[in-house]
Formats: sequence, structure tokens, C-alpha cells
Amino acid sequence: MNPPAVTIAPDEPAQIRARLDALGLNGIFDVHTHFLPTRMLDKVWAYFDAVGPFTGRPWPIAYRHSEEERLRVLRGLGVRRFSALTYPHKAGMAAWLNEWGAEFAADKPDCLHSATFFPEPGAGDYVREAIEAGARIFKAHVQVGDYDPGSPLLDPVWEELSQSRTPLVIHAGHGPAPGRFTGPAGIEALLQRYPDLVLIVAHMGLPDYGRFLDMVEKYDGVHLDTTMAFTAFTEESAPFPAAELPRLGALGDRVLFGSDFPNIPYPYLEAVDAVLGLGLGDQWARGVLHDNAARLFGSWRSLDL
Repeated sequence: MNPPAVTIAPDEPAQIRARLDALGLNGIFDVHTHFLPTRMLDKVWAYFDAVGPFTGRPWPIAYRHSEEERLRVLRGLGVRRFSALTYPHKAGMAAWLNEWGAEFAADKPDCLHSATFFPEPGAGDYVREAIEAGARIFKAHVQVGDYDPGSPLLDPVWEELSQSRTPLVIHAGHGPAPGRFTGPAGIEALLQRYPDLVLIVAHMGLPDYGRFLDMVEKYDGVHLDTTMAFTAFTEESAPFPAAELPRLGALGDRVLFGSDFPNIPYPYLEAVDAVLGLGLGDQWARGVLHDNAARLFGSWRSLDL
């Protein structure tokens, strides 16, 4: 049985538009959204519906629509730039997902060409090929993939990403449930070896917010994304420490907005309001919702935002 449906206000796009207008923004740059091959997305949704061990609580999918409808809804919410993050859970999937990602982004100029990898022979080769084909962002999921970021099989991948300075969204924190290789220690060790990596730590690294903020301070390529952080859903189990808010404010140019659309158990508006509700100022909010990502992805700065 599916979890209860999420109630979404019919005027949600207008409410988000009002918030953006107040900030002087034309739209949102969302670095953490998921578009997947249909059969893979169906399995992901079935996992959430079954309250899998990585979630441990009811997790209704707020935007359970067809691909065409999800694109329409996301754009209608004011999202002008977004990603299509895929991630494999076993060897032999990543190259195929990269082909799918390239095809998906080819006719969608508002979508970052997204790619992924897995610790397996040849990973460095297909990562290089994806970059050469135009990939702008990669995704790694240490928890789902159940792999050590320090695996020698990934050394060629880190070399390619480090040299090209291609941003990587990496889910490496212990939340929502720890894995064998999750946590800040593995990323700290990785950055000691590859200090030029451009990492976007998903979910602010929850629940180890402070340790990941330390990495942002130490390495200029480390960023955080706000995906699910600060919302009531997450604050119940992994509250962001109030004592860290001043530091978060000071590091605001390295914080990017992420939503996890469509797989969130609450309206998109709540993710936007969670960021605004921190009270860190309009300039900080403008950076998080759009400007920081636009700067990170360089040539996108000249577009209509």
C-alpha cells in the first residue's frame, strides 16, 4: 500500500514566484533533481513505498507523475536550471546510465548533462568519455552503491574529475541511515589525496554538518547542497545545530540549493521556505537559490537568470 499522498497547494507555483520576486530572482537553479529511466524510477518508487531500511519511515512521493508531467511541474515551480542525477547500485550500470543521461539532456537546454560512475574496471575511461561528450555534473551515492570512496578502482575517476574540475554531487553522509562506507572520514581522506576535486556534498552531509562545514572551510572546491536539510521532515531526526548558523552564513557562497525532486515527501515550497526560514539574509538566499550554482557552472551565467 502506498503512503498517504502529499497535499500540494494548487497555487504552489504562485507562492514560490512571490518569494523569488521578493528576492529579485527570475528562477531557481536546483542542482539535485532526479530523472531516471522509467524502469529504474519505478523500482526507486517501490522502495520508498515499502519503507526500505535506508528510509525507515513512511516516505510518500510528492511528485509521482509521468516524465513529461514532472518536467512541466518542475519548470512551473520556477526552476530554470536542474540536473538529472542517476546513480548505479552495482557494476555494469554506469556507462548505460551515462548514455541515457546524454540523450535526456540533449533536447533540454535547461538540464545539466548529468553522469555517474561505479568502482569497476574501466570507470575512468567512461567518465572521461562522458566529460568529453559534455557532462557538466556527476552523481555518486556511497550509501546505495555500498562502496568505499577510497577504492583503487576509483582512482582514475578522481583523477579525471580533479583535472577537469567537473562538479560531483556526492551522497556520503550517514543520513538517512548509515552505510558501511558513509560518513565524513572517507571524504576527508579522499580530499587529502585529491584536494582539487569539486564536490557538492548532498544533504549538507547530515547528520555530521559540522565536519562537512570544516571541509568547506579547508578546500575551495567543496560545496554543500541543501537537499532535504532544514525541512520539518529532516529536522525531526537530524536537526541542523543552531550554533552552526553563523558559520553557514559566512560560507554561503558555497551552499547550493537542491531538492531531490520528485522523490520528496512534502511540497517543493517547503524546501524553498526551509532555506528562507534560516533568516540569513536576502543576499545569502539569492546565492543559495540561484547565484552560487550559476557561478559554479560558469558559462550558464550568461543565460536569462
